[in-house]
Amino acid sequence: MVKIIGAIFIILATTWTGFEVAKHLSERPKQLRQLRSALQSLEAEIMYGHTPLHEAARRLAAQLSKPLSSFFEGFAKKLTDTETTVKDAWEESLKEVWKQTALKQGEFEIMKQFGETLGRHDRISQQKHIMLTLSHLEREEADAIENQAKYEKMVKSLGFFSGLLLIILLI
Repeated sequence: MVKIIGAIFIILATTWTGFEVAKHLSERPKQLRQLRSALQSLEAEIMYGHTPLHEAARRLAAQLSKPLSSFFEGFAKKLTDTETTVKDAWEESLKEVWKQTALKQGEFEIMKQFGETLGRHDRISQQKHIMLTLSHLEREEADAIENQAKYEKMVKSLGFFSGLLLIILLI
């Protein structure tokens, strides 16, 4: 009886692990879409609304879901509450929130590079930097969708079957 209960726990744990990894794979394209949407909104705020950066970041935080809303909220807070540059506030906010996201190091580098140009140029140049960042994120999103399609089902199955293998080896 104890062996059966133990086997059930092993199957549940490994299957759950497989589903968590698959969830991470499906979250990445969603978060990249949200990030692209946020940057497009930021572009509109800068180009047409002439909104200060901290206010635009606050508005974006209100529109987005976690963890990206936390990023823009922290960015706005750093801009208003501390004596820091836009680049430093952007990078610190990225580092604070990045572990909570499903995004990878490539996206971190893209966003970090964008933060280095944010607020340093006139509106037209800023728009060009936003468009460049959007094209990089679009490429990353296509890669994320491809990886999701390739690996999501496999990871779920692998979780279940690794549990079966473990049970067979322990019996």
